[in-house]
Amino acid sequence: MNPLLPFLRLFRRHPWRLGLGIVLAIATLLASIGLLTLSGWFLAASSLAGVAGLYSFNYMLPAAGVRGAAITRTASRYFERLVSHDATFRVLQHLRVFTFSKLIALAPEQLACFRQGELLNRFVSDVDTLDHLYLRVISPLGGAAVVIVVVTCGLAILDVPLALLLGGMMLLTLLLMPPLFWRLGTSAGHRIAQHQASWRLQLTQWVTGLAELQIYGAAALWRQKLDAEEMRWQQAQQRQHRLQALAQSLLLLISGSTVVLLLWISAAGVGGDSAPGAFIALFVFCGLAAFEALAPVAGAFLPLSQVTGAAQRVQEIIEQAPLIRFPSSTVPSDSGISLTLEKITFSYPQRPEPVLRHFSLTLRTGEHLALLGPTGCGKSSLLALITRGWQAQQGDIRLNNIPLAEWDEKSLRQRISVVTQRVHLFSQTLRDNLLLAHPAASDEQLNAVLHQVGLTHLAEHDEGLNAWMGEGGRPLSGGELRRLAIARALLHNGDLWLLDEPTEGLDATTEQQILTLLRQVSQGKAVIMVTHRLSGLATMDRICVMDQGQIIESGTHDELISKAGRYWRFHQRFAL
Repeated sequence: MNPLLPFLRLFRRHPWRLGLGIVLAIATLLASIGLLTLSGWFLAASSLAGVAGLYSFNYMLPAAGVRGAAITRTASRYFERLVSHDATFRVLQHLRVFTFSKLIALAPEQLACFRQGELLNRFVSDVDTLDHLYLRVISPLGGAAVVIVVVTCGLAILDVPLALLLGGMMLLTLLLMPPLFWRLGTSAGHRIAQHQASWRLQLTQWVTGLAELQIYGAAALWRQKLDAEEMRWQQAQQRQHRLQALAQSLLLLISGSTVVLLLWISAAGVGGDSAPGAFIALFVFCGLAAFEALAPVAGAFLPLSQVTGAAQRVQEIIEQAPLIRFPSSTVPSDSGISLTLEKITFSYPQRPEPVLRHFSLTLRTGEHLALLGPTGCGKSSLLALITRGWQAQQGDIRLNNIPLAEWDEKSLRQRISVVTQRVHLFSQTLRDNLLLAHPAASDEQLNAVLHQVGLTHLAEHDEGLNAWMGEGGRPLSGGELRRLAIARALLHNGDLWLLDEPTEGLDATTEQQILTLLRQVSQGKAVIMVTHRLSGLATMDRICVMDQGQIIESGTHDELISKAGRYWRFHQRFAL
């Protein structure tokens, strides 16, 4: 149960909704018990009264009670479903935010041991599984406990031994059956969680690599592995369903035996009355209805092992202490920004070969610098170190002569605008996709940046900025995604711009327009542009050519051309 404690604490956010859901569930159960009990007694009493007692027997009051119980059951059932599911969804919302906040704080190095499909499965499927904790465990158990007390106290008014018999049998059932079937269903629950996660991961891999699998003739073999994993998952589910059926059968046997005992004992008298009459029906029907409250309790703990397994899988991620920590003190805000890197050495986990070797670089306020070099020479890794996505093993990075480790996260993010190689388009409106960079931006500002980057056509439809993007909406081409990322950078407007292939996927005309725009809006700002293309390099203040994690050439365009070195050869090759 220990893995569930961090998630149980999230229930404190909505105590009133969760508590109201349990109260309404109890009201529904009591109304159902009262309806069947009163109906059974009413029919039996009416039969015993017969025609002779037509004028002496009060038919109106029991009939009104039956109608009232029926109405109460219907209304409370509706509102119980409404309130409990609303509370559960709110808890899941906070659970997702809580999990994602823990996940986003982890360094890429800590997430590298998890595949993307596995992370997605833990964040989506395992978190969804945790909703069983309230709906199928806490609420049914709490409701059943209260019903036992109320029914026992109510029947004790008529006959204490009979009330204790029914209450005792229900209490024993509540105390013994859930732990018993929790132990029986633990292995099945763990296997369900394990096979479900494995199947989802294999399915993700199969879908993403389907083209390569078909090319190499391995699609059928992979599909067989996927089907075999699905069969193991179904077998684990079948075992849990058999246990569920066994639990319901055992509950039916216990309830039937209890009702027979109530019928036998009450026939000898109820409350000292040797001729109990309709009270026999009252106790019998009350016993039948009361055990209905235990129906969800019988197998309530069967999914608990599955929930516990999901909680453990989620905790494996969220309990990790972030390797990269940010201080709480705020860095003073200065105009402009400068960057200094001294003898940086960096390598990725499980890759002993350094990406950067004793790398040093100085960027002055307002200076525009271009980084060139072959793939894998460390250009993008350098940008990741500046944004503290990764941590260098050796060396020192300073912004405005302040060590990067002393910058709080908010100040660092505010001062740096980044255009990454991979641009994510969220399945949200165009406005939401832009407001990520500047939440307080007005519609006029959003339309202005769309016009600047040539994406005005996205907002020209009837929906305007409310047009849906991504899945279920309008997809964007690679060039449009690149310009969307630049639009976000324009809105963010930091003092240091880190541009990783900002014109990748753009045609020559659009590329020149974007480069001209970037030069105009970044005047007075420090800029590092990683590129493999020659366009716009002549206007850069400095060009650095990298190879094997080091700068091998540095200077202006004219200086590097005059040296006839690596940059000159690069220029000659692409100029032909």
